[in-house]
Amino acid sequence: MNIRCARVDDLMSMQNANLMCLPENYQMKYYFYHALSWPQLSYIAEDHKGNVVGYVLAKMEEDPGEEPHGHITSLAVKRSYRRLGLANKMMDQTARAMVETYNAKYVSLHVRVSNRAALNLYKNTLKFEIVDTEPKYYADGEDAYAMRRDLAKWAEERNIEPADREAYTTAKTTDDKKKNRS
Repeated sequence: MNIRCARVDDLMSMQNANLMCLPENYQMKYYFYHALSWPQLSYIAEDHKGNVVGYVLAKMEEDPGEEPHGHITSLAVKRSYRRLGLANKMMDQTARAMVETYNAKYVSLHVRVSNRAALNLYKNTLKFEIVDTEPKYYADGEDAYAMRRDLAKWAEERNIEPADREAYTTAKTTDDKKKNRS
């Protein structure tokens, strides 16, 4: 198995994996939008023949009033390749790129409340926390958990250097002061 940054020529295979694995599907222009806007953030897992067996599609949120943070748009691993650690490895690569390139403080995602396997991965392996429940988030009316993973702590534990150490540390100190006041 090989994990690498996704390229434009991987997008069709990523979309195919999405169609095979998930009920939420995206038009090709959405994959292009991610690939062109944040080329460092999406990763694929490929088998020994170079076939895409999993992917993570990620972006940075662009809310000017908020601290820099990423968002996982979609994560999928084909059924026969699950439980091999591929999702964990791709998510860690994406997290590293978010910190090293964009100074991301955290990463968010949404997951169906009924998706126990994904919840187990996110909570127990990747250390995401549920921060909210969004009613009727999905097209079929199912609720979603909004989840968040602290990348500042994660990066510090792994000695990952942020894009701008001074800004990253200053923002962290400011955030810590706000928490201590409340």
